[in-house]
Amino acid sequence: MAKPGEIERKWFIIDAEGKPLGRLAAEAARILRGKHRPQFTPHVDTGDHVIVINAEKVVLTGNKLQHKKYIHHSGYPGGLKVTGYDKLMQTRPELAVQKAVTGMLPHNSLGADMAKKLRVYRGTEHPHQAQKPEVWSR
Repeated sequence: MAKPGEIERKWFIIDAEGKPLGRLAAEAARILRGKHRPQFTPHVDTGDHVIVINAEKVVLTGNKLQHKKYIHHSGYPGGLKVTGYDKLMQTRPELAVQKAVTGMLPHNSLGADMAKKLRVYRGTEHPHQAQKPEVWSR
């Protein structure tokens, strides 16, 4: 069983160019959760940091680009906001990737801590060179 203080975290880069959104999100969630490690423990955050680059070049298969909707509510009466993924991928592709990954993490405080280790960038540039990230190639 892994203990929270014993975990050494690495940084990984995932290039999203040409990859389907769901497959990319599943792989990123697996790394964030720590399932790629031999000392995986379900009740401890054993995951690593993930940097997703080229979020604007991720692919939605089938008719999802036209039919899938991003829905959120402002909290006020009549505050339902619906945006199609065709517009969302043009304006905020980072949000689309982030929502896909966080939806595959546990929906509790442990999952919220895992989601904080995800960084998504539209292009190839990111400010995390000092952490010496490795390219994820699996």
